Amino acid sequence: MKAITIPTPGDPDALVLDEVAPPVPGNSEVLIDVAAAGVNRADLLQRQGFYDPPPGESPYPGLEVSGTIRALGSEVTGWQVGDQVCALLSGGGYAEQVAAPVGQVLPVPEGVSLQNAAALPEVVCTVWSNVFMTANLQPGEILLVHGGSSGIGTMAIQLAREIGAQIAVTAGSQAKLDACRELGAEILINYKEQDFVEVLRDATDGHGADVVLDNIGAKYLARNLVALGANGRLLVIGMQGGAKAELDLGALLRKRAAVIATSLRARPRDEKATIVSAVREHVWPLVSGGLVHPVVHTTFPLAQAPAAHRTLDESQHIGKVLLLP
Repeated sequence: MKAITIPTPGDPDALVLDEVAPPVPGNSEVLIDVAAAGVNRADLLQRQGFYDPPPGESPYPGLEVSGTIRALGSEVTGWQVGDQVCALLSGGGYAEQVAAPVGQVLPVPEGVSLQNAAALPEVVCTVWSNVFMTANLQPGEILLVHGGSSGIGTMAIQLAREIGAQIAVTAGSQAKLDACRELGAEILINYKEQDFVEVLRDATDGHGADVVLDNIGAKYLARNLVALGANGRLLVIGMQGGAKAELDLGALLRKRAAVIATSLRARPRDEKATIVSAVREHVWPLVSGGLVHPVVHTTFPLAQAPAAHRTLDESQHIGKVLLLP
């Protein structure tokens, strides 16, 4: 089969379309003919040599796909060859076929195309596990999402809107902020022109955010803590702004706040299966009902994976970028 390999880490041209051996599904895995694969910032880090897949997982990039089941492992039940599915992966999605653990497989929701379903698994599982399972966002609380126009941001806005939370976002252009507004964000902050701490304080009468979903990391750590309200929860899911920063524990204690750093890719399969099960129970009805939808910016043929990575590098996209084998 054809797959994107990374012979030598580097810039987007390090991604090479190559002929490789197709995967063989394990006893508790399904083999999927890939219709589309989501492109995530974690893939950019892997391409650069900074984010290796967990031991034993596929060396190829790609953390989510949609497609059709081609074969079943000997212990798989509940699925049939020919079923249209999407799946959360630890790697291997940039390919014509991929083996996925059965606990990380989801049906394509009603009303969503097979292609666009690839935009769901990674972002929905990331948002649901962090904002809802870990931070326990409640109706009426205030959620601040950094990078509101990203794949994760557009999904966080929609899910928070559906439970009745108030949503603040940061983004770098008016077009991105307008897209966030259309999805349900109410407090719109252009981080290139405004201080998100001040805008959030003014918009919430000094309350601040109950939950912050942050993909920046070190650069925003101190200001995120200032932006938090009493009993606030800061969820760090990325390090685009660096990995090391000082934390004012006194301020954290005064606010009785929590700083939680999580990742999804390296979690054990049973933990991922628990998250996927919760997503199927709580989120899939919203998607099938048309209340929540994947936001797809553009698609590229698999051979143009370097161009897809450049699109994410340039941060001009709104929503997800997909690769089509």
